[in-house]
Amino acid sequence: MSGEANRLSLSLADIIRGRRSVRRLADRPVPRDDVLAILEAARWAPSPHGRQPWRFVVLTRAEPKRILAEAMGAEWRRQLALDGQDEAIIELRAQASYKRITGAPVVILPCLYTVDLDVYPDALRNAAETTMAVQSLGCAIQNMLLTAYSLGLDCGWMCAPLFCPTVVTTALDLDPALTPHALITVGYAAVEPVRRERLPLDALIVLFD
Repeated sequence: MSGEANRLSLSLADIIRGRRSVRRLADRPVPRDDVLAILEAARWAPSPHGRQPWRFVVLTRAEPKRILAEAMGAEWRRQLALDGQDEAIIELRAQASYKRITGAPVVILPCLYTVDLDVYPDALRNAAETTMAVQSLGCAIQNMLLTAYSLGLDCGWMCAPLFCPTVVTTALDLDPALTPHALITVGYAAVEPVRRERLPLDALIVLFD
């Protein structure tokens, strides 16, 4: 608990560097106010024309998380089989994913919502408009992750909904205008994750003129 409380005094730079991806979360409820604070941070992300092309699905009860995990698991098994993976490995990976989703105190699904975006007479600009919306959704998610960490929480970013958006919307009976792009698990870390090394800055800057 003390480590979580200590994050409240961190600088923005420390929060950015301290944030980590956590797969195993403790069986401990997350305060509703903290969930709302995470979503409030997402609301302030930059977006094309200020249209805020994102909507959020929040799951806290066991049953909808189970329904979602089972539906996504069935599709993932099918896709892994197409890749030629061994049945035993497929089952292990599917079970791990199922536990990750159902074991998370809170699951947030950030969805792309393009209904309010500008529409152009040519495909190139329409594609660019959609790309801007996707970029802004990423900004909203980053706001969520940083805010969660600052509150003493940890998150895991799962991209699985990108590979089965219709499965997700059907399982949760969502508006077809929503396109799920990610699944964010939220809670308190059960174990400290292994941090991956970052490339040095000079390897990332390709032009500084």
